[in-house]
Amino acid sequence: MSNKTSPPLNQEPAPTPQQGGYVNGPNYEKVGKIIMECKSESFWYRALPLSIASMLATQGLVYKGILSPSKRFGSIPKVALAGVLGFVVGKISYVGACRQKFQNAGFPPFGTAFPYGFRNFPFGRPHHGCDHHDGKNRPHGIPDHWKKSQ
Repeated sequence: MSNKTSPPLNQEPAPTPQQGGYVNGPNYEKVGKIIMECKSESFWYRALPLSIASMLATQGLVYKGILSPSKRFGSIPKVALAGVLGFVVGKISYVGACRQKFQNAGFPPFGTAFPYGFRNFPFGRPHHGCDHHDGKNRPHGIPDHWKKSQ
């Protein structure tokens, strides 16, 4: 009987890192750090200032009489809505900077890990591998609308 070390029968072997390198062991900490930086910076540098500025502008418009206050609640609903919208726009406006942080850390650009047919999905028709609707028998591969015109 040999004395080789092997995992017990009830224990699974340790998982190996994924080939793509997106979420393997050392990258967990790096991804978490970047996400926390993005959340913090988007709040302090974009969402909060834009929210406060939009609330002040809305209150100013109500004060000048350009916007009419609610009879029951006054200017609170309009100012609150302006604050929420400013916050959301501020968070969304930081997406590009956050994407740049991931790329500077060595991660591939977002979207390249998606399957071939779904890279341009919201802006174009997804390619499912075959074209039922054309009535043509073409081999699977690159769709005609993705090929460069020659």
